[in-house]
Order: sequence, then structure tokens, then C-alpha cells
Amino acid sequence: MDYIKRHIKDFILKASNSFPVVILTGARQIGKTTLFEHIKDTDRKIVSLDNPILRKNAKEDPEKFLQVYSPPVLIDEVQYAPELFPYIKILVDKNKRNGDFWLTGSQSFTMMKNVSESLAGRVAIIPMCNLSYAEIENYDLIPFDFDIKNLIKNKDKRKDINVAEIFNYIYRGFFPRVLVEKDIDVNLFYSSYIDTYISRDLRFLNKIENETSFINFLKIVACRTATNVNYEAMANECNITSPTAKAWLSLLVSSGIVLLIEPYLSNMLKRVVKSPRMYMADTGLLCNLMGWDNPIVTENSYMSGAIFETYVVNEIYKNFINRGIRPNLYFYRNNSKEEIDLIIEKNQIIHPIEIKKSANPKNPLKNFKSIEGNIGEGFVICLCNEIVPISKKDYLIPVNLI
Repeated sequence: MDYIKRHIKDFILKASNSFPVVILTGARQIGKTTLFEHIKDTDRKIVSLDNPILRKNAKEDPEKFLQVYSPPVLIDEVQYAPELFPYIKILVDKNKRNGDFWLTGSQSFTMMKNVSESLAGRVAIIPMCNLSYAEIENYDLIPFDFDIKNLIKNKDKRKDINVAEIFNYIYRGFFPRVLVEKDIDVNLFYSSYIDTYISRDLRFLNKIENETSFINFLKIVACRTATNVNYEAMANECNITSPTAKAWLSLLVSSGIVLLIEPYLSNMLKRVVKSPRMYMADTGLLCNLMGWDNPIVTENSYMSGAIFETYVVNEIYKNFINRGIRPNLYFYRNNSKEEIDLIIEKNQIIHPIEIKKSANPKNPLKNFKSIEGNIGEGFVICLCNEIVPISKKDYLIPVNLI
């Protein structure tokens, strides 16, 4: 299988040179272990706790396990044996070497309690996303910022892309396997992904009593991508309770299956009590859950605008994460129901972003004036092929530049 270079590599190596333990978290099958294997030093051992025998050994006798698999070591799916963490701490404090332990985990919420108790100050926790469009096309990582001169300078380095090409990417999704193996049955991959990985991990956590109801809930979440979270509505549609819907969505977020964007409000304390907006983290998985079997159907569906927005929001999020930055991403909606798809707050400057599945969007700035504060440059990300100024500090931006 060919390897696609990952932009986050440089940040991981930097973290490994600064911390004894590096934990790479994210959904299954996004390439965490493969990335570590491509950047590892020659004497680093590799062990996967997906192996039930090794998992049993790690849980029952963690001290002996770490004698056999002594650092430097890469331990895959470490969430299956949280018993290891206190003994990793002992070795870290004894050896005092950065980069001794590389760990991966598909369930970040399972690990965080043990990490905070055992490895505080000793660990770099790095979220990882699926492949980005720029990685697939082997483009350099261009920071997503609001410097128009940099965007213009880098535009010539990227090819134009049309709506059909975009929706082909959206339909296939961004898991490495569906992109590297061109002949793979995409629908079979995602169906197997749901059955093998999501269901198995959640059964391991003993959080799901009715697996059929959970899969139905997952489909409802997919159907509601790019909308505000409404636990009561989702619960009613799935015939579960609102607390169950809240718990299940939390599992999907922590598993890297769903991305939540918080609302932007001037009062920071209010951000935690307003409903966030949810996005499926992979558009290919979304399309499979919706039952679409080709990109043309996806492009022509009633959800095409929401799916395009989901794609763009995820690409922007990946750009920040691949640079080791936890972005200040928000959405905006006021009492008059005026909305802005995305707000990026940087250095106390607010940058509004609208996302339009159009080459020539009509009146795209109509809601930019509804937000108060120190407003900087604004973008309308769309299917145009050129950077076009539409006001003194607002621009149409081609989608292939994110």
C-alpha cells in the first residue's frame, strides 16, 4: 500500500523531542500507527493491544509487559490497558528521556482520566484527523490564515477543482485506505468500518445496550450534519431518552467520528450553555450512512449544501490540527436567526467565514454586519477559481486553497 505523507509529522517529532510520552488520538483507521511507523527510529519496538493475548498480558501484569516491551516503544490502542499508565510513569521518571513512549488510542475519553492522574506534565496529547485534501494532492501545508498576499502567492501552486471533483472526494471520504486502494468497494469499507470498529469499541466500553438503536442514532447524526445539536429531537427520532442521546453523541465526539463547533458569544461564560453545531468528521462515512452509492447522487441530494459545508469545516479544522494548533472555531447565530457559518478568532480579531456551494454566490456578506467586535478580514469559501475581492476586506476564496 502506498503511503501518503502526513502534514502533522513535523509537530509529532517536535513533541517527541520535548516530552517522554506522546499520545496520538483519533478515530480508527485514520493512519495513526502507520504514521508512527514511518517516522520511528530503528530500535523502537512496536506492539498492538488489538492482539487479545498481548492485551491480557498488559492488563494482568503491566510491569512485566513493560519489561518485555521496554522503551523506546510504540504501543498501539493503549486504551485497552489503562493499567499500563502508572508503570509508564515510573519508567519515565526513572529514565528521564524524551520520546520513550509513543502511544495511540482510538478512544480518547477512555485514556484521559488515567493520563491526567498518571502522566500529567510528562505527556503530549495530540489529536489526529483523517487525510486532508492537501495531503492527498501532495501539496505543502499552507497555514490557513487571512493574509491575502500569501494566499495569492500560493494559489498558482494548486490546480483548479470543479464541483464534480470535489464531490468525488466528498463521496469517497478521507480514510487512507479508500484513497490508496483505488479499486476498493467504498460502501463495503464503510459498512465494515461501522460494524467492526465503531460497534466493537463501544461494546468494549460497555456504553451501548442496544446496538441497533445506536446505529440508527448515528444515521440521525449524519442526517443532521451542519446543524445545531438538539438532543430532544434526536432522541425522539431514535426512540431513546435525551440523556442517552447526549451520552451517545459524546462517545462519537470522543471517538473522532463527530466534530462539534461551539457558538460564538461575547460573554465567554455563555459558550458552554448554548447548543453547539455538529459535523460528521468524515464525509465518506456520512454518505454511506445516508445510503448514497455514488458522488452524483451525493452532489444532487437535498443535503448537498450541508455536506459541502461539512467538508470545508473539516478541512479548515485539519489545517490547524496538522500544525499542532487547537483552533478557536465558532459559528454565529443571533436572536434574529442571522447566521455565519464559521468564525475564527485569532489575537482577539474575529474573522467571519461563509461557505457556499456556488461559483458565484449571491449576497454572501449579508450577515457579516450582524456580528459585533473587532472584525478582521472575512472569507466566502466557494467554488470560484480566483481570489475575488467583494468588499474592502472580504474575499471570495476558492475551496482548493484551504
